[in-house]
Amino acid sequence: MLKQSLSIAVLIASLLLVGQSQEDKGGKAQPDRTLPWVTDEAKAPRVEFRTFDSKKVGGKVSYHVYTPEAYGKTEARLPVLYWLHATDGGIVGIRPIAKVFDDAIKAGKVPAMIVVFVNGLPRRLWADSKDGSAPVETVFVKELIPEVDKQYRTIAEREGRILEGFSMGGYGAARIGFRHPDLFAGVSILAGGPLDLEFKGPRANNNPMLRRQILADVCSGDMEYFKSISPWMVAESSSAEVREKKMVIRHAVGKSDDTRELNAKFHERMESLKVPHEYAELPEVAHDVIAIFDALGERNGRFYARALGLADPELNK
Repeated sequence: MLKQSLSIAVLIASLLLVGQSQEDKGGKAQPDRTLPWVTDEAKAPRVEFRTFDSKKVGGKVSYHVYTPEAYGKTEARLPVLYWLHATDGGIVGIRPIAKVFDDAIKAGKVPAMIVVFVNGLPRRLWADSKDGSAPVETVFVKELIPEVDKQYRTIAEREGRILEGFSMGGYGAARIGFRHPDLFAGVSILAGGPLDLEFKGPRANNNPMLRRQILADVCSGDMEYFKSISPWMVAESSSAEVREKKMVIRHAVGKSDDTRELNAKFHERMESLKVPHEYAELPEVAHDVIAIFDALGERNGRFYARALGLADPELNK
């Protein structure tokens, strides 16, 4: 009996140690290394698949990088646009989006830029999860940006960085950009979402299971945490610094997009907070990032040039 009792005690102690090893000193779970921190490689012209060793995750994290022709023709440093993907993880979108930038840069309509496609994990709102298992924002801001500046000839200061995203990535560009105006000269919000504090917009209502999963994975089911990380609240707390830093902000959405109403309300929110920005509702455009770029036309290059403090976008000529 004594031996059996000791065995049970050892087993319980072992289980307790395992449980403790899954938590940090603050009581939060350690980053979940089973999440897709390393994605599949997206095959696209001028796009490179890279990984780095993340101290925060305790393993490899992947990203993709587009470099324009100018990068190989000169030793000059180039600005960087960080692209934040939509809900699904964004690998499928890398090829067409890289082509949009490559065509526009070759045509002299957009400044020559490095474009970094960030891995923000699927369905993670571009935020650190409440329980610590998915520190998405921390890995991006604290680790990936310095890694890119180390590996590429970048303009390694805020004047050389733009943050842009579509859908969930637009939500992420707003919340991360406004939280870190010291890092980014420009922020581009394309059909961002979810931009309401209750997460009850049309897209959430049409997919309640996805809504529940996001709230569980990111917020541990805590609506107050969801509200606290929302661009709606971040814009309020950061508006003074955003104005002081003279951040250049662009916000666009299609008139046929089911997120249009919430995007319009967020535009009004920024106006009420006196956050300078340009806003466009694009006719005959639904929830489609390539259609947004097409509809923006030359306004796209003008925004990037203005964010980077350039007289015109024809840097690569």
